[in-house]
Amino acid sequence: MSKNAVGFVLGTLFGAAAGVVAGMMLAPRPGAESRAMAADAMNDAWDSAVDSYERGSRAVSDKFGTVRPTVDAKTDELRAKVDLARERMDQLKDSLSDAVASTSEQVQGAVSSAVDTATSVVKDAVAANETEAEEVHVEVVDEPEA
Repeated sequence: MSKNAVGFVLGTLFGAAAGVVAGMMLAPRPGAESRAMAADAMNDAWDSAVDSYERGSRAVSDKFGTVRPTVDAKTDELRAKVDLARERMDQLKDSLSDAVASTSEQVQGAVSSAVDTATSVVKDAVAANETEAEEVHVEVVDEPEA
């Protein structure tokens, strides 16, 4: 440390000590009374801090109390909308499943009809020409249902 810093620290300590001694010598009350006044001031400050905390705590609780019903209502509303959306999705899934099954049956019927028609046309052509025709092979592939 430099000389200026050491001088400053020593001067501060000496000034503080002199202030304490002067305060004790010039105090208008005895030490016990001064300590009692300091304790009262500390108790008052503590009580004030506790009161402020309690008021703040009540204010926050009141705000939460007023906001809570709104949050609960919005939550219930969103749950109802999600449930409705799920129900609608289930309905659409069932409807789509029914449509796929119906269309699959119609396609199978059309393919069977086409195969029957092709077979009868080939038989009629063979009978009309009285010559042997090449064999026609029609294969129907059934896809498994989902």
